[in-house]
Amino acid sequence: MTHTIKAKQVNHVNCVMEDYEGSLAFFQNTYDAEYLLHVGKEDAYACLFQIGRVIFEQFTPRMWLLNSRYGPHYLGIEFQVESMDVARAALADHNVRIARDIVQAVHCHPADCYGVSLEFWANEFHTMEYEALGGKQMQSAAFWADEHPLGLTGLKGITWAVHDIAGARAFLESLMGAKLVYEVYRPHLAARATGLQIADTVVELLSPTGPGELTAHLARWGDGIRSTIFAARDLGRVRSFLEAKGLPVVAGTAEGTLAVPAEHNRGMLFEFAE
Repeated sequence: MTHTIKAKQVNHVNCVMEDYEGSLAFFQNTYDAEYLLHVGKEDAYACLFQIGRVIFEQFTPRMWLLNSRYGPHYLGIEFQVESMDVARAALADHNVRIARDIVQAVHCHPADCYGVSLEFWANEFHTMEYEALGGKQMQSAAFWADEHPLGLTGLKGITWAVHDIAGARAFLESLMGAKLVYEVYRPHLAARATGLQIADTVVELLSPTGPGELTAHLARWGDGIRSTIFAARDLGRVRSFLEAKGLPVVAGTAEGTLAVPAEHNRGMLFEFAE
């Protein structure tokens, strides 16, 4: 019997940054990111911060030279799972190597997961009490939706660029029980898109249909997470906030969405959708 991982929710999106302090300060000053926890080890500086109830784990290798050719990028995504024993069995069944094993959680080798280091843990972060916050939980969903000028309501999904969209879909269906939500064409990217429901989020696989922005992205970065998509109550409100911060606002992946280009956002493409 082939095991399937049962994910409960997205815990956080993992990213690699060149300047640990500078990048953290950028997200705090630009988006009012809330610093949660230092999780750095001997090999890297690392921390958790959240924007609109979307948690990010920021890694900066202690010797940036080793990552300098590739640059800042999305590394992976962590899911809370029902059982780590089942998760480990499923990874073995699918010949997915574990690149980093910290016992209570595992990071998968991105080469075995279409460019993404999938991470699995049996616990969660959204209701934890953080010492950095004086023993309190992170800012509430009501605060981000109703009080903060961005009006964010959580994680809507991620986009994931791949060369082989059929292979990536089959992999996620088999490994994580992903369910098809939609299949559409993204003309401004010259790409086809397949939306897959995994736990509480939608993973949109993107694969090029010809020359264009996505083809260029894949040529530079290869397979992997391309963007984080925040859910927002009002895109007009989002645009006003971003423009007041001096950020360029462009069309997002899907029609009617907004984005902040990666080159103006510490290497991370942020998107916003109602």
